Amino acid sequence: MKLHYLAVLFCVWTITCSLLPSSDALRRISLKKKPLDLLSIKSAAQTRLEGKYGISGKDRRIKLADSDEHQLYLKNYMDAQYFGEIGIGSPPQNFTVIFDTGSSNLWVPSSKCYFSIACYIHKRYKASRSSTYTKNGESCSIRYGSGSISGYFSQDNVQVGDVVVKDQVFIEATKEGSLTFVIAKFDGILGLGFQEISVGDAVPVWYNMVDQDLVDDKVFSFWLNRNPEAEVGGELVFGGVDPNHYVGDLDYVPVTQKGYWQFEMGDFLVGNLSTGFCEGGCAAIVDSGTSLLTGPTTVVAQINHAIGAAGVVSTECKEIVSQYGDMIWDLLVAGVRPNQVCSQLGLCFSNNAQSGSSNIEMVVDKENAEGKSLGDNPLCIACEMAVVWMKNQLNNDEVKERVLEYANQVCEHIPSPGGESLIDCNEMPNMPNVTFTIGEKSYVLTPEQV
Repeated sequence: MKLHYLAVLFCVWTITCSLLPSSDALRRISLKKKPLDLLSIKSAAQTRLEGKYGISGKDRRIKLADSDEHQLYLKNYMDAQYFGEIGIGSPPQNFTVIFDTGSSNLWVPSSKCYFSIACYIHKRYKASRSSTYTKNGESCSIRYGSGSISGYFSQDNVQVGDVVVKDQVFIEATKEGSLTFVIAKFDGILGLGFQEISVGDAVPVWYNMVDQDLVDDKVFSFWLNRNPEAEVGGELVFGGVDPNHYVGDLDYVPVTQKGYWQFEMGDFLVGNLSTGFCEGGCAAIVDSGTSLLTGPTTVVAQINHAIGAAGVVSTECKEIVSQYGDMIWDLLVAGVRPNQVCSQLGLCFSNNAQSGSSNIEMVVDKENAEGKSLGDNPLCIACEMAVVWMKNQLNNDEVKERVLEYANQVCEHIPSPGGESLIDCNEMPNMPNVTFTIGEKSYVLTPEQV
C-alpha cells in the first residue's frame, strides 16, 4: 500500500453494536498536525508511556463530500499524541482531547478540580456557564496505564466538528493523579471503545452519534499522518472511510469480544522467522490512545535482539539458560509439549503456561485471571520465555549449542521494567522488517515505519 504521506490507517467496523439503531448520515473530521517540538522530546517520551461539547443551534450532518469548513483538525505531537478540539456546553467551552479506542468515557477537567496541578495548566469545564447543563453528580474514577482520574458525572451537549451530540453524559475530573496528565498536550480523553468497558455504564459519544442519526454508517476510521512537516496531522472520519488515504481494498476482521476493539492476531515474524508465540493465535487490540506497539516480553525480547536494542540483563533469565538449558533442550527434543516443560523441571506449578497451539487469551479476561504461573515466580517467567525461544530455534533446525547461545543473547535484550529499550538509529538500514498476521493476511512494517 502506497500512501501520499507515511501514515497509519485503521478502520473500525462496528457491526457488533447491534444495540444501536441504524442511521442515514455520515461525518468527516480532518486532523491538524502540530509541528515537531524537538526540545520537548523528554516530555514526549514520558507521555508515550501512558499506555490514555454542548452547543446550542441547529444540528448539522457532515458527509465525506463536504468542504473543509466541516472538518475538525487534529494535531500530532511527536507522533505520540493525536488530538483534536471538541466543545462542551452552550455556548461551547473548547477542549483538546485524545480520541481513544482503548477506553469508552469522555472526561475533561472540572472547574471544581482544586488540588491537581494538571487541572490548572489545562482548560476546565464550568457548568454554570452552560445553558444546556444537567446535573448528575454520581462519583466515578478511571485508571489508565500510567495514571488515573476521578470526579463525577455531568450531562451536556457535545460538539465534535459541526456535529452536536445532545445530552451526553461525561465526567468532570476533579483529580488527575499522574505526571502524565501534567505534561500532556491534551485536556481530556474522548473514549471510542464499547460501552461494556465504560465506567458507570455511561453511553459513549459514538453510540449517541449513531442513536441521534448523525452518521451515515456505523463505521469510523483514522488516518494518522507521520510527516512532521505537514500542517494536517491526520483525519478522523465518523460514518465512513476517506478513500484519499489508501489504495486497494480494506480488509475487515471480526471483533472477538466487545470491550476493547479486540481481534485475533496470528503469527508474528521478525525478518522472515516466526517468534513462535502467536502461531496458535493471540488476542490483540487496536488502541488509538497510545503510540506504542506492545506485546509479551517473550516476543519483545526477540525483536530487541534482532534490531540490536539494548535492554536490561535479566539475572533470572541467564540463570535458567545456564542451569536448565540442557534439560529444556532434551525435553523439547523428546517431544514434551512446550507448556509442560517448566512444570516438569519444577519451576512452574500451574497448567496455564503458554502453548504453541492455544495462545488465544482475551484481554478483558486476563485482568481477572487467577493462579497464573507467570504471576509471582521470576524463574517460572524466565523458563517459559526460554522455552519459547529455544523451541523456535529448534523449529529452524539449529544445533543445540547455537540454540543455547541464542537464548542467552536474548536474555540480554529483555526490556527494562518500564518497557524501554534503546537502539542506534544509524543501524536502521540493517534492521529487519516485522510482520503481523491478521485475518490470515501478512502486514509488513519496515524499520522506518516502526
